[in-house]
Amino acid sequence: MSKNMDTPTAVEANAAAEEAGLADPNDMQLLAKMGYKQELRRQYSTVQIFAVAFSIMGLVPSIASTIAFSLPAGPAGMVWGWFTASIFIFFVGLAMADMASGMPTAGGLYWWTHYFAGEKYKNALSFLVGYSNTLGLIGGMCSVDYTLSLMLLACVSITRDGEYTPSNGTIYGVYVGLIILHAVAGIFTGSIMPKIQTFCIYINAAIIVATVIALPVGKVARGGELNSGSFVFGHVDNATSWPTGWAFMLSFLAPIWSIGFFDSCVHMSEEALHAAKAVPLGIIYSAGSACVLGFLVLSVIAATMNPDVTATLGTVFRQPMAQIYFDALGKQGALGFMGVLIVIQFLIGLSLIVAASRQAWAFSRDGALPFSSYFRHISKRIRYQPVRAIVGLVVICIIFGLLCLINAIAANALFSLFVASNYVAWGTPILCRLVWGNERFVPGEFYTGRFSRPVAMVAVVWLAFGLVLSMFPSMGPNPTAMDMNYTIVINGFVWVACMTYYFLFAHKWYTGPKMTIDISSSEGGSETVPGSKEAGSKEATD
Repeated sequence: MSKNMDTPTAVEANAAAEEAGLADPNDMQLLAKMGYKQELRRQYSTVQIFAVAFSIMGLVPSIASTIAFSLPAGPAGMVWGWFTASIFIFFVGLAMADMASGMPTAGGLYWWTHYFAGEKYKNALSFLVGYSNTLGLIGGMCSVDYTLSLMLLACVSITRDGEYTPSNGTIYGVYVGLIILHAVAGIFTGSIMPKIQTFCIYINAAIIVATVIALPVGKVARGGELNSGSFVFGHVDNATSWPTGWAFMLSFLAPIWSIGFFDSCVHMSEEALHAAKAVPLGIIYSAGSACVLGFLVLSVIAATMNPDVTATLGTVFRQPMAQIYFDALGKQGALGFMGVLIVIQFLIGLSLIVAASRQAWAFSRDGALPFSSYFRHISKRIRYQPVRAIVGLVVICIIFGLLCLINAIAANALFSLFVASNYVAWGTPILCRLVWGNERFVPGEFYTGRFSRPVAMVAVVWLAFGLVLSMFPSMGPNPTAMDMNYTIVINGFVWVACMTYYFLFAHKWYTGPKMTIDISSSEGGSETVPGSKEAGSKEATD
């Protein structure tokens, strides 16, 4: 960790932050041991940290957004694909929670990479992880608002009995409007954002209960029959030209995308109360609940959907979940549920832009992004919000969203940008800990004990598999230009450009996370992290 010149001492920085009412002294001291002064206001409880991740996952809207990835494998592929993948994803959450408890900082993933990696590799790997995580979150923002635009326009199509089909230009225009609206809301709702996150728990729970009850009741009330248990849990389809086994594997993409935002808890670390406990619990609660509740919701969907999978996939509404609601509940029922999904999807985008802005701000604080001195600014006038980081993210999202103008396949690359970039960002610090950091890792308040290393190993293997899986064309081998999965192109460009930028220019000035307080003048000259042996011995002598 490098140190800026003329930085305040830990005592001075903490005193200033405490005077401003930003945080509890214990949280400030924990952050100070990692070299950072408190700049954001800590106002999120453990429940609200969980709510951030749970809200961004937005289980039913996320299932609606990604059901096209799992439907080709049929009901059994959809249900068991979710269950299987979500178990492995939970291992990733456990591995991340171990590190988040000991070292809770907004830039966690790239900070951990730098801390654990070997001396020769730490700067380059930290740089790669920071860019991958930032761009992965941008991909998530783009895909959430792209899906939201499709949901809104699907409602228009339903009201016109399927006779309206939006153009790509219309979809992009709605998408841009939503991105801007999210930015404005993210900037000016900072003071009530924790309460918004709490509300998100209730509305997400309500739509899960309503979906589980209304779909089967509505299906029967309209004279339909529920699909049998053997159909739901045993019928495998294959609407692709891949072998059936691989088509089942590709159904993993739905939970990979849907249960992919628990790292948002990490990015909220510097706004969490009692971060060493709140952040890891937020991670495992959100990942665990998504596993169980997603399996329940998809089982009900499989029991009520049209047995003809291709009919649902080829819906005139351009949104398979809209067709499922329409088939079970009719026009008015479908519009009602889609309306609630739209509200929740909007809240997902709002929560995501908050989390993404914290990662971008933290990376700018460490001088890694272009124009870092500009984007690392915190607006005290607007309640300690990283306003410039939010605006920068919006501009990039509008540019990336131009893919909507090509076709749906190109737009789906936004989903893949999120998956591939984030899987690299999640897997690298876990791998670095396994390879180089065993002696350096000291657990925080949350710890998986003797299972910590085995859990981390499973997580790394799964993340490597998921990364490869995200790059396969979803409909079959020998794809046309229209069916091609452009993940390797987009992410390959991101990774190559990032490393080229680092080795040509950034290596001269990027030396890892930068200290924003002077630990040496107040703590005897040692750079420590929470829970480290050095920190423990120093605290004992103090």
